[in-house]
Amino acid sequence: MKNKILTYLFIFAVLLLIFQYVNSKNIIDKYDADIVKVKAKVSEHEATIKQLEEQNFELSYFSIDRNEDAYSYFEALGYNTEELIPAIIEGLYDMNDYEGDEHPIVPYVSTTDSKMLINNVRVMNHKWIVANFTDGALWGEVFLTYSIDENSNLSYKLVEYFLYPKLN
Repeated sequence: MKNKILTYLFIFAVLLLIFQYVNSKNIIDKYDADIVKVKAKVSEHEATIKQLEEQNFELSYFSIDRNEDAYSYFEALGYNTEELIPAIIEGLYDMNDYEGDEHPIVPYVSTTDSKMLINNVRVMNHKWIVANFTDGALWGEVFLTYSIDENSNLSYKLVEYFLYPKLN
């Protein structure tokens, strides 16, 4: 009788070990599969990030932030570029606060009750600026040149401009 109980206990222990082995193996296999999936997603996201970084680099090519020659030009004249570039942009945004119907730079009059306003400005180099404008219904873009005189006064000159056609 004692032998049968020990045999049953031994068989039960062996079955318990087999169950635990199979269960642990399934858990480890699942974790391995999950790790492979996560690594694939990570590599996919890294490739996307690299592509977006390259695209960002290409898009920012015509920007003063990436133009060492423009920075060198301003530094050779003794300007602090950290202060000058924001001042150039703010100078255009300050023109949005005007009296009357005519914007100082935008050559179009608003067709709505609101004013023509400059929205976005990109300083391309030490001479050129591209900006867009809108009154809420119409929008367009302007190409400007700018210069700084010996008294450090900024002046802007409208070179080219266009207005997108209004679509119904």
